[in-house]
Amino acid sequence: MTIPTPIRVIIVDDQAMVRAGFAALLSAQSDIDVVGEAPDGRQGIEVSRSAHPDVVLMDVRMPEMDGLAAARELLDPPVGVVHRPKVLMLTTFDVDDYVYEALRAGASGFLLKDAPPADLISAVRVVAAGEALLAPSVTRRLIADFARQRPAPRKDPSLRLNGLTPRETEVLELIARGLSNQEIAGRLVLAEQTVKTHIGRVLAKLDLRDRAQAVIFAYESGLVSPGSDGGS
Repeated sequence: MTIPTPIRVIIVDDQAMVRAGFAALLSAQSDIDVVGEAPDGRQGIEVSRSAHPDVVLMDVRMPEMDGLAAARELLDPPVGVVHRPKVLMLTTFDVDDYVYEALRAGASGFLLKDAPPADLISAVRVVAAGEALLAPSVTRRLIADFARQRPAPRKDPSLRLNGLTPRETEVLELIARGLSNQEIAGRLVLAEQTVKTHIGRVLAKLDLRDRAQAVIFAYESGLVSPGSDGGS
């Protein structure tokens, strides 16, 4: 029987106690290895480039280089750098204006620093598996709020929707409204595996990295109106 490879994680936070606490919690899990830590974004990039983690837990506010700038560099690396980890932003409500920009840059989601320990462990596993951490209703409201207040124009994003089939467009809209694959399957009366297939095609056609970017794109293209709940 093949033993799954542990999820490799680094922790980037300017508070030593936060790093130590998170490291102790995650290292106690049999499927997670903490392979490095750093006190600021610049050192976080260096550690990531050498340790090749699967997931980077990235604080937003740090000296030298903040988490947003570090996330951008990790997710859009210079020529010659192949490794691109998943990035999970650590934040508090008073810095949520940075979260939208982080998601646009390609971060896989965000987690409140005072979240329960079980949520942190789950978040690492979810992000490592390629999913975006966007399920809670509070997150849906925040994303909609960012999209309404901080629209970032793209080059005719609505035109890119033309390449989607009606069903794919429908699936994208439900993703943006925060529905899980299971909920989308129930809403559209489809098998969950079929929903996953549609999502994969949507991401490929729109050249999006993951579910988080799909949510941002749906708002920016005008497919979803911020603040609307779509009757759900």
